[in-house]
Amino acid sequence: MLLYSFLFCGFICLLGQIILDNTKLTPGHITSMFVCLGAFLDCFHFYDVIIEKVGGGALLPITSFGHSLIHGALEKADSSGFLGIFMGMFDLTATGITCAIVFSFIFCLLCKPKD
Repeated sequence: MLLYSFLFCGFICLLGQIILDNTKLTPGHITSMFVCLGAFLDCFHFYDVIIEKVGGGALLPITSFGHSLIHGALEKADSSGFLGIFMGMFDLTATGITCAIVFSFIFCLLCKPKD
């Protein structure tokens, strides 16, 4: 299982590097593409199968963020209807988003930008 996790994360990194080296896409474009890919795969429940096969390695790359957004939205939509999509979208990702904001703020105060 550990080897599969390592290989899956490595494959995602390799794919991102190949796209970055061979296209004019920026890292922001590639990151957005991977989030959308994870969301797309979760819509058809393929990402859950990947998580079962490779374990925690599927929860580390940025594709997992798209998976979490859609997974929470679909769960809440089942229980609360159409408005549940908007309520559930950030249920599973709120902790990660909050940590990113807080740590970005702290590092912004501690570090000086280069010229």
